[in-house]
Amino acid sequence: MALPQNLRLKGHRTFNYIHKNSRKIYGKYMVLKITRSNPKILISHGQHKNISNFKIAITISRKVSKKACIRNKIKRKLHENYIKNFSQQYNRVPYWVLVNLKGGDFINYETELLKEFQSLINKTGLLKWLLLKRILSLKEVLQK
Repeated sequence: MALPQNLRLKGHRTFNYIHKNSRKIYGKYMVLKITRSNPKILISHGQHKNISNFKIAITISRKVSKKACIRNKIKRKLHENYIKNFSQQYNRVPYWVLVNLKGGDFINYETELLKEFQSLINKTGLLKWLLLKRILSLKEVLQK
């Protein structure tokens, strides 16, 4: 299952921005880079809808596998896992996430790879950010 258009990161400027301005979270199999969104970059790529929402990209090095079909299979599994577990929670968070898989053989370690992906997404602290935002909005409503 592919990632929906509104959740994808596109363009070399976007990736350069993430590489320069991101906070990195390291795992055994992957590195997760997270940064605040910059809608000006996406406007230059012709995207005008949902530009300040959460977006994610997954990159897999040729060191993982020389065959594109294997890299795409891993990418599809990570996309599917993200859509099942996180897409509704993080939809309105103005952050961009880039997932880089380190070199290695992941064909036999799919469950470990998915567990690490989930744990790294949870480590980003975006759920805490969402909860704080909801609490602040509830306080505003109660004060009125």
